[in-house]
Amino acid sequence: MRRWLVAVAASGVAVLVAAGAVAYAWPSGPAAGPGPEAETTTITRTTLVDVTVVNGKLGYGPEQELISRLTGTVTALPEVGTTIERGAGTVRINDRPVVLLYGTLPAYRDLTPPTTSDRRSDSDQSAAASPTGSAAPVGGTVGADVRQFETNLKALGYTGFTVDDEYTASTASAVKRWQRDLGLPETGTVELGRVLYTPGPIRVASHVVRAGQVAEGPLLTFTETTRLVTASLPARSASLAAVKTKVTVELPGGSTAPGTVQSVRTPDAASAASAAEPTVEVVVAADDPKAFAAPGDGAVRVRFVASTRKDVLAVPVGALLALAEGGYGLQVVEGSTTRIVAVTTGLFADGRVEVSGPDIREDMTVGMAR
Repeated sequence: MRRWLVAVAASGVAVLVAAGAVAYAWPSGPAAGPGPEAETTTITRTTLVDVTVVNGKLGYGPEQELISRLTGTVTALPEVGTTIERGAGTVRINDRPVVLLYGTLPAYRDLTPPTTSDRRSDSDQSAAASPTGSAAPVGGTVGADVRQFETNLKALGYTGFTVDDEYTASTASAVKRWQRDLGLPETGTVELGRVLYTPGPIRVASHVVRAGQVAEGPLLTFTETTRLVTASLPARSASLAAVKTKVTVELPGGSTAPGTVQSVRTPDAASAASAAEPTVEVVVAADDPKAFAAPGDGAVRVRFVASTRKDVLAVPVGALLALAEGGYGLQVVEGSTTRIVAVTTGLFADGRVEVSGPDIREDMTVGMAR
């Protein structure tokens, strides 16, 4: 709803002001001084900050799904709220763990060691043979996913191999020791679905299935382990929330904390369909993690800075007058007289407006709307 303010001059003429614009033209020039009860204000030099404020939720960020790539039966699920770190099991399928490792490249194939082939032509075998005359190993997996897995294997304390892009016999030997410790068959091959990669530790958010059900599709949901704020921002304002943008979070209880935009994404189809207008989902991390550490989820407000004007002259919006010849002016009060001075308006922010012009200066007294 549009709200109108009434500005009254000493002559009694009324001016309607709406959202920073004036609906009645006021002639410029000198006028009688303000009455004894006329309200005035001062032109001040300040910094104006235009902000967009949206509602958000303090929690652990968006939930992701753990989707099974193995066949079998779910035999165990971790409790909701459990934190799982590198090397630990998540769900168990056929009483064998799906192991969490750290990384950003999803697992997409088996990782296999080289094998010795005896079914090549005589010329191939001769060319590929080792100095002792035995067939050379062939077929080991090569790629960035091997390096990612080997990095994790080394971090878990297994040695005897080189961390690189090649899955060698030495890697397979270390994998067999890892498999033995997990109670897995010692094959030396990492089957697709046996490991889950995430950037860091995870927190179990909910169960999608129960123990005893077939392991297919989503089995549980998980989040990050640090407290985060999730907010929906109108898509038309998405430029305010680029990754690494600084924001201010108004926390439950009235305190505030600085934060940084961690990620921006389009919400899922169900959420998008229920929204009145297109939105983007913004995840904010606290600059000081302790600031978001209060227990329990809670409603918060996130302040995004749209624009900033430093070291400008400004007055309350209610001081603006519309001039008969066009544009805006201020009623400058000088002792017992007033005059209308034309001004150029700039940024409107937090009930104030930037003004400039050759006839105005800092600390001038100007009339205000009643």
